[in-house]
Amino acid sequence: MGIMRLGYAHVRVTDMAEAKDHYASTLGLYETHSDTAADGAKRTFYKGWDEWDHHSLVLEEGGVGVVKYGWKVEHESDIDDIESKAKAFGLTVERMAKGENPEIGDGIRFTTPSEHVFEVYHQATAYGTEVGSHNPDAFPRHLVGIGAPALDHSLITTEDPKLMERMLGDVFGFYATERVQTSLDEDHDLVGTWMTSNNQIHQLAVIGGPQGKLHHFAFRLDSWNDVGRAADLMTMDDVPIDVTPTRHGITRGQTVYFFDPSGNRNEVFSGGYLAFPDRPTTVWTVDQIGRGIFYHSRELNERFTTVLT
Repeated sequence: MGIMRLGYAHVRVTDMAEAKDHYASTLGLYETHSDTAADGAKRTFYKGWDEWDHHSLVLEEGGVGVVKYGWKVEHESDIDDIESKAKAFGLTVERMAKGENPEIGDGIRFTTPSEHVFEVYHQATAYGTEVGSHNPDAFPRHLVGIGAPALDHSLITTEDPKLMERMLGDVFGFYATERVQTSLDEDHDLVGTWMTSNNQIHQLAVIGGPQGKLHHFAFRLDSWNDVGRAADLMTMDDVPIDVTPTRHGITRGQTVYFFDPSGNRNEVFSGGYLAFPDRPTTVWTVDQIGRGIFYHSRELNERFTTVLT
C-alpha cells in the first residue's frame, strides 16, 4: 500500500505553557512525552484518544509554523520503495535512524518541492487508544474539552501546486480527490489540490502561496454536532475563531477554523465522503472558489487567504 496515513505533524509554538493549555485543555489531546531536543528546544508530544501510536502531534518551542510531517507506511519495504521513487523524482533523500524522533523507527527524510520536510517510517511505539481494543467503550468516559479523537489532515502552500501534486502522485502514490483550477481547459493553472492514498477524503491539501508555509492542520471529529460543540468550547476558552461552523463545498466536510496561542491555524473537521482512486476528481473553477471553500457564505475572508505560519 505504501503510505497509510499522516502519522504526525511537528509544529513550532512561541510559548509552550500556553500551547499545552490549548492542545491539552481545549482540544483534549493526551500528552505522551516531553523532552528537550539536542538544540535546547522544549518539546511536548500528544495523541488523540482514538489513536494507537505514541504521538500524532509534536510541539516545539521557538517560533511558529510546521517543522516537518511524518508519514507512516504499511510495510518496512515501502520505505525503500519510496526512497527509490523520491530519488527518481530528483529529490535528495537521507536516512533517519531509530530514535531520532522519540518512539519512531528507522526511515527516510527529504525536502519536498514545496520546501516542507517529510519523514517516512514504518515503526512507531504502540501506545494504545484510550478505550483499548478489548470490548472497548464507544469513547472515554472523562474526555477533556473538545476531546479530539485524532489528527486528520493538513494544508500547506507552495509556489507550484502542479509540481507538488505530481510529486505526491509519483512518490507517495497519492491521487487527487478535488482540485481548484483556473479553467476546465487542458492548459489550466492549478490553484489547489486535495490528495490522499486511502479512503480518507484528503490527507494533504496544497494551494498556491509562499514556499514552506503552513495554512492549517486539522483534527477529526465524528459529527456536525461535535463541530458545533467544539465552537462553543472555543468561545468558553477565549480561543480566536477564524471561521465559525460551516460546511465546505470541497470535500463536503463540516468545519471550524481557529488559532492556537502562537497563531498557528487549527481546524476541527467532520464528514466528507469516502474516496476511491477510480472516483472522478471533482473540479472547481476559481469563479466558484468562495462556495467551494465556504459553502454557506460563498465568500472568503481576507484573513483566511493571507494568514500563514
